[in-house]
Amino acid sequence: MDPPDDDIQFDFFEDEPATTEVQKPPSRVRLPRRGGSGTGGGGRSDRPTRGFQPLLRLLALIAIVVALLVFFGLLIQSCASTSKHDSYSSYMNNVSKIAHGSQDNGASVATALTTPGTTAADISKNLDGIAESERQNVSAAERLDPPGRLRGENQQLVQTLQLRVNGVQGLADALQGAGSSTSSTDANMLSEQADRLLASDIIYSDFFKAPTIADMKAQGVSGVSVPDSTFVTSRDLITERSMSLLLQRLQGASTGGTVTGLHGTNIEQTKALPAGTVLSETVENTVKASTDLAFAVSIKDSGDSQEVGIKVTLTLQRDTGGTAIVRTQTLDVINPGQVKTLTFSGFNVSGFFALKSHLRVAVAPVKGEVKLDNNRASYPVIFSL
Repeated sequence: MDPPDDDIQFDFFEDEPATTEVQKPPSRVRLPRRGGSGTGGGGRSDRPTRGFQPLLRLLALIAIVVALLVFFGLLIQSCASTSKHDSYSSYMNNVSKIAHGSQDNGASVATALTTPGTTAADISKNLDGIAESERQNVSAAERLDPPGRLRGENQQLVQTLQLRVNGVQGLADALQGAGSSTSSTDANMLSEQADRLLASDIIYSDFFKAPTIADMKAQGVSGVSVPDSTFVTSRDLITERSMSLLLQRLQGASTGGTVTGLHGTNIEQTKALPAGTVLSETVENTVKASTDLAFAVSIKDSGDSQEVGIKVTLTLQRDTGGTAIVRTQTLDVINPGQVKTLTFSGFNVSGFFALKSHLRVAVAPVKGEVKLDNNRASYPVIFSL
């Protein structure tokens, strides 16, 4: 084999010119123009635009933060207002239970003092039970958790109830000691004990209810009511004269129910309200019907003794018959020579128009009453629009 020939040349490369590397032309730097504005805004620098955008983002962020602060502030305020309302509402709901219970005890005291035929010992025993019930109300009031601004008023509530305990228990003890006595000293003692009950109503009204209403108004609390709590149903029941007559009545009961003195009541007059027309028993009375139609019956104690628990019945009946309207009320207590008025309301007389009717009033006789003809009255009436 022949050795390779290192001198072999490739002729087709020889005719090609020497290759050279293609170089890019040098880049030209564009300088910003000092003045004028060309197409594309080449005459305005971009630096102010890039510096204004971060400021806008900062302002937007601040606005969002402020909005969030306002929102949460309003939300917190709303929650605080709701919490305040709930606090007052919860407290007053508990107060209502106590106040109404105490008011019911006051009605029970009046019933005990005005129940016919009872003895001093019977009344004293009943009052002992009522006083114990009031002690429970005192304890319940002391356990209440009032809103901070009403802590002083809650103490006045406690004082109100404590006065009622003292007054009722004082009456019970005085009656137990008085027995069958009718002395003015015993009557005065009973009246002094009863004055505590009247004072409790004043304290509740002036030092609990009124300032509590004012505080809730100042705090912007609405829709929460403060209950009434009236213990003394009739002031006539607690005067010294009334207590003297009470002892006199109880003395009769303690002697086996022997009736002494003059007893009796009579109907003084009957008025149609709201016009105030005095009804006649002898001529037909034209009564104008209205939504607030009522009849006021005035009764007088025509004897020399205190009378209690008197039933008064009013009946409206068409002369042609049919269903009658009947109303009944009780006159708790009336003293000799005294006139008291009972008002009967809630009459729907749509079925009585232009029809002859009669309004009848009947006062139940009291024990020992002899003259009964003045306990009844009958008034011919006809209703008009």
